[in-house]
Amino acid sequence: MEENKTNGRDEIYSAKVKAGKRTYFFDVKSTRSNDFYLTITESKKRFKEDGFTYEKHKIFLYKEDFNKFMEALNNTVNHVKKELLPDVDFDQFDHAHDHHEGEEAVTPSAKSEDNGELKWD
Repeated sequence: MEENKTNGRDEIYSAKVKAGKRTYFFDVKSTRSNDFYLTITESKKRFKEDGFTYEKHKIFLYKEDFNKFMEALNNTVNHVKKELLPDVDFDQFDHAHDHHEGEEAVTPSAKSEDNGELKWD
């Protein structure tokens, strides 16, 4: 009999964020008892002599900790933005564009010379 590779933990939802040399995965999974939890995975591509490998770090976040986690994350990011780097325009780093669930955001490849609008690949 073939074993289920997910060990009974079905993936319900997934979002991917590319950030330079890193990629972050936000995955909602279910347990055998139909409970839900979130995994946050940081993946970095590492080159080796015979090719490459992915170095991964994973955080498991359970529903009873969602609010505490979000509060700490928001407080920490706001502290950096308002107290440590108040003169930085963080909107300049926004590359979010409308995209479908689970798909990567499309990034502009070049500006059009005539009207300044962005062209897409």
